[in-house]
Amino acid sequence: MRLSEKLTILIGIFLVAAFLIGLAWSISTGLAGFYKGLPFWFIIIFVLGLVIYDSIKSIKK
Repeated sequence: MRLSEKLTILIGIFLVAAFLIGLAWSISTGLAGFYKGLPFWFIIIFVLGLVIYDSIKSIKK
């Protein structure tokens, strides 16, 4: 895998993480409040873990 492909994957991870964390932050600080937004945080953390795992797996190939 070329360096440009690895860099693209890392930029993609960063952009997805920024979007999802921002979305979870806005839900938790908005009308839902922290405790009603807490399950969404768990989902976001799980999804980010899957994204990072899959990306690392594809980089190592």
